[in-house]
Amino acid sequence: MGYSTELKNHQNEQHKFRLRLLILVLLVLSAFAALAGRFYFLQVYRYDYYQTLAENNRISIVPITPNRGLISDRNGIILAHNFFVYTLEITPSKTDDLQDTINGLSKLVEVSASDLKRFRKLRAQSHTFESVPIRTHLNEFEAAKFAVNRFRFPGVELKSRLFRHYPYGTLGTHAIGYISRINENDLKQLKENSQLSNYKGTEHIGKAGVEQAYEQELHGITGFQQVEIDADGRAVRVLSSASPTSGNNVVLSIDAKMQEIAEQEFAGRRGALVAIHPATGEVLAMASMPSFDANLFVDGIDYDNWNLLNNSLDKPLINRSLKGIYPPGSTFKPFVALAGLESGKRQPPYTISDPGYFTLPNSRHRYRDWKPSGHGSVDMRKAITVSCDTFFYGLAMELGIDRLTDFVRHFGFGEKTNIDIQGELSGLLPTPGWKQRRFKLPWYMGETVIVGIGQGYTLVTPMQLAHATAMLANHGKAIRPHLVNAIVNSKSNQVKLLPHVIADQLPLNPSNLEIVKQGMMDVTQPGGTAAAIGTNAGYLIAAKTGTAQVVGIKQNEKYNEKSINERHRDHAWFIAYAPADDPKIAVAVIVENGGHGGSAAGPIARRVMDYYLLGKVPADPVVAAESLVVNATEDAHQHALGTEEEEHD
Repeated sequence: MGYSTELKNHQNEQHKFRLRLLILVLLVLSAFAALAGRFYFLQVYRYDYYQTLAENNRISIVPITPNRGLISDRNGIILAHNFFVYTLEITPSKTDDLQDTINGLSKLVEVSASDLKRFRKLRAQSHTFESVPIRTHLNEFEAAKFAVNRFRFPGVELKSRLFRHYPYGTLGTHAIGYISRINENDLKQLKENSQLSNYKGTEHIGKAGVEQAYEQELHGITGFQQVEIDADGRAVRVLSSASPTSGNNVVLSIDAKMQEIAEQEFAGRRGALVAIHPATGEVLAMASMPSFDANLFVDGIDYDNWNLLNNSLDKPLINRSLKGIYPPGSTFKPFVALAGLESGKRQPPYTISDPGYFTLPNSRHRYRDWKPSGHGSVDMRKAITVSCDTFFYGLAMELGIDRLTDFVRHFGFGEKTNIDIQGELSGLLPTPGWKQRRFKLPWYMGETVIVGIGQGYTLVTPMQLAHATAMLANHGKAIRPHLVNAIVNSKSNQVKLLPHVIADQLPLNPSNLEIVKQGMMDVTQPGGTAAAIGTNAGYLIAAKTGTAQVVGIKQNEKYNEKSINERHRDHAWFIAYAPADDPKIAVAVIVENGGHGGSAAGPIARRVMDYYLLGKVPADPVVAAESLVVNATEDAHQHALGTEEEEHD
């Protein structure tokens, strides 16, 4: 048995140990070097950057929302203002159990079903770290009750917010507009217009009318506070601040009392009224009926009210003054008359013998006059006064559609008036080219014939017709209509008057214009289609009635209002300016499905003109309007032999 013994090489082992130790020391030194380098990078090279981040963790920038500017009428009556209210708001990210929190709050203060619906809607539109109101307009008792129990509701705050209020509710809503909560589309537009930074902390923005169009004037400039906060996010002290600048106040051209009279005179009927000062373009009243309460939208309208407004057959949300498009009916005739006079196609003493109908050459089709027996011998002035369809059928045919539309386009037909709020439609002034593009069909002579009495494809808005009437009263000069007269600076109280913009100047032969004006003045005199409107007025009224067909009447049929569904009855138009010898106001009124303009729309215009020119305020506008309607209808029957059949061609 033998043994083998391997002797250890201590020198070699020691060398290996030293080598490993060296590598370990190098690794440790490298790690310390990297750590030192990182410390240098963070604490020296990137010192400014991380100091700012650390400071931001300690300092919070709190925006201060500016007071929104006021809106008043031309006489200083406030139509939109602000007031502070208590609101109860929940920040979802700071609550452990949102539903449990809501249930607890409901036991403390009343939270209605509509409050919950609005909360859920707003929460869906907000970020989780943003506070969402669950209850607004708390009274002082409710606010105090919550304040005592605040410790029980983490993530719930009692805030004092500035709320917009429209003290007259439905009055002038379509003109004034309203504000509502900012949505994603609003944020996108603010970003595109580089306005986003000025809306930090702002939750509402103008959505319609003057509130929307003059948003930049009304909003103001947002202020801020640099606030030091503790580890719990509570404010410790204010380090610096910049005060907000309140929005500027806006003064409307509208007369609130005239607006009230106009809206009351509709007495539950659908329609619109626009009253303009011819020489300045100031919109004195702009009514669209029915209206709605703008206050419903301020903090987000609840589902029930939205459903009621949006699904109503009466369409209260539509601004009929700017978006309602209707055939102008016989209110179009004064402008067709001017086209005939200015072109030389109808120069005095030109007359026709009206048999009660018009026929095209080589055609047996009869275009009926509203008066079946005809008007006898008719010249231009009488044609306007008695609204002779036959006269204007022939005039339109001789003018031709291109010459006719080229002329009346100067009065703003077929184009927007460019009033200073959004949403206006341009109506329609038809041409052969338009019909070919729209229907791929040729233009027929018969279509030109009915354009002459404001029927067919022709469509206008009440604003357009009021603007055209004002231009007629202003001797062919068109002033762009506007709702805002002045901007009042919130800091200096300096008043900035907005300029009157001349939109067009149509050179008209004074003799031709006088013929048309005389015909319109005769409309409100005995024998005219609105004789009752001029009775005991105390001033001269130049006017024109109109009836716009809603459904067609066959060749051998007669219009019978009582046998037709109310919403299929003719629309009633009335345009006027007064005093006729020195115009101060031009008015266009439409009553949807109202029948004849002299008896349905004319009395509304008369009440508005009486107020503006004479200071008369109806004691009971609804009763007064109904009384005047009866008188006008009876007078029209006596003088016009059945005026309610006007223009049923």
